[in-house]
Amino acid sequence: MNTLFRTLALLLFAVPQAVSLHAAAPDDTPTYARRFADSERARFPEAWQLDHGKRLFFGYSQGVGCCAMLRMWRTTGDRTYFDYVEQWADSLVDEAGNIHLYDLAAYNLDFINSGKILFDCYRETGKEKYRKAMEVLIGQLKRHPRTCDGGYWHKLVYQHQMWLDGLYMASPFMAQYGAEFDKPEWIDETVRQIKLCHKHTHDPATGLYHHAWDESRTQRWADPETGHSPNFWGRSIGWWFMALVDDLDFIPADHPDRAFVVSLVQGLADALPKYQRDGLWYQVIDCPEREGNYPEASVTAQLMYAYAKAVNKGHLAARYRRYAERAFDGLRKRLLVENPDGTLTLTRCCAVGGLGGNPYRDGSFEYYIGERIRDNDAKATGPFIMGCIELGK
Repeated sequence: MNTLFRTLALLLFAVPQAVSLHAAAPDDTPTYARRFADSERARFPEAWQLDHGKRLFFGYSQGVGCCAMLRMWRTTGDRTYFDYVEQWADSLVDEAGNIHLYDLAAYNLDFINSGKILFDCYRETGKEKYRKAMEVLIGQLKRHPRTCDGGYWHKLVYQHQMWLDGLYMASPFMAQYGAEFDKPEWIDETVRQIKLCHKHTHDPATGLYHHAWDESRTQRWADPETGHSPNFWGRSIGWWFMALVDDLDFIPADHPDRAFVVSLVQGLADALPKYQRDGLWYQVIDCPEREGNYPEASVTAQLMYAYAKAVNKGHLAARYRRYAERAFDGLRKRLLVENPDGTLTLTRCCAVGGLGGNPYRDGSFEYYIGERIRDNDAKATGPFIMGCIELGK
């Protein structure tokens, strides 16, 4: 009997954390949102450190993580989440509205993303510098280079190119700016960019979207006839889906193109389930069985968030919630780890993905699966927190 009791004790104490993680039900998602947000703050005591940051910078990844923290604040009422974000903003923006290390001349849509946090910071603190910083970012968008039909280039160094990523970086900021400051022309610009990106990246055969489009067809990755990049990168589609759903928060019900944007949400929601495996989506999303491909945390967390929020907002029928629930369950069982100190880690996050540049990224399947993988990348952890919040509603 003593031997039996010792054996049982060893088993119980060896795996309590795994058992607690795998026993959770979808209605426990608010607990996961708080636990993971608190894990991020424990890992990264200051917001500039999110995404393994090495310096104070207005980085888009830190912006994703801070947007999640602001949602935690609005959901729980816990002021410490707001303070975490505002301390970062306060350290970045001077009294004239200048943003630390921001480079207008780069015409980089990634710089716009962190501007999303400035709305709450301005409203809550009344600091005029945050409003001035928003005007700096709007000033960039007024002069940002465009394709011949008006689509924003992703960056000045990526000439003639529209990327799905850029729609998430810039369009919700534009739309919210238009809604909050009574500038409807920026809501119209948001819709214009959505329509152009859909036109140039959508693949009717699969219902998915190519990572990017090159108007000039000069990039080695661009199809000489269509200008499309050759593969469907999971996270780029996640950015696009989140952008559409977030944009709808600010596109008025009577806007003539609102129904079109909702139809894009519906179309993508119908296309994605066939590629979901055990709740997860893969790095190259349309070929989960292909050797070398792997279930990737950021695309899964992004799509979990987009599905759950779209259902909560009434853009999708309630039956679509199951895809978000399956994503949560897949992440929880296969990619989420509980550490000895009680914090949570999200594994198998693609650290970066892009096209062109030096060394050259050709958009091939081999390129995407060969990019570096790491834990607790903010492009995954931020959407995971936000997705858990939406599933908890």
